[in-house]
Amino acid sequence: MGHAGTLDPFATGLLLLLSGRATKVASQFVGLGKRYVTEVDLAARTTTGDPEGDVVEEHEPPSPDELEALLVPLRGFVELRVPAASAVKIGGERAYKLHRRGVEVEMPLRRSHVAELTLLGYEDGVATLDLTVGSGTYVRSIAEALGGHCVTLRRTEIGPFSVDEADEELLLPVDEALARLA
Repeated sequence: MGHAGTLDPFATGLLLLLSGRATKVASQFVGLGKRYVTEVDLAARTTTGDPEGDVVEEHEPPSPDELEALLVPLRGFVELRVPAASAVKIGGERAYKLHRRGVEVEMPLRRSHVAELTLLGYEDGVATLDLTVGSGTYVRSIAEALGGHCVTLRRTEIGPFSVDEADEELLLPVDEALARLA
């Protein structure tokens, strides 16, 4: 048994699980693009970029026009800093382990692709965003770039697979799953 990409502890949504011979073709599923819906609190930053972290900065959220302007440079190929509370290895150790011990490190920049970034709503300093991103993109990094943190995060799609069709009792044969990638 395996999976084709983790979810942050506070996140919900689609996770592809692989069983039996499907684990041998995991690489076919790992690099697929993903779609998320997130609520971003633009009045505060946290140590982790999510609701589990400590608030490190509070500020006035941007106006709707300012927010629209902030979203523009986050579309397409962008350089985003990897969150300190991530599974990226720094000096052979997971960054989240260093972070939990209070060790501060300069996190690397990662080139990410944000294919779509749509503002669904904005109320009381909380922006609801719908994003389609390349594999390896941290939505928490996008929230950080906007000056806030993710309050909620839901993965709704992985490549051609949707959370709407997910069923814990339905097993999709590996040949059928691979056919969707063609």
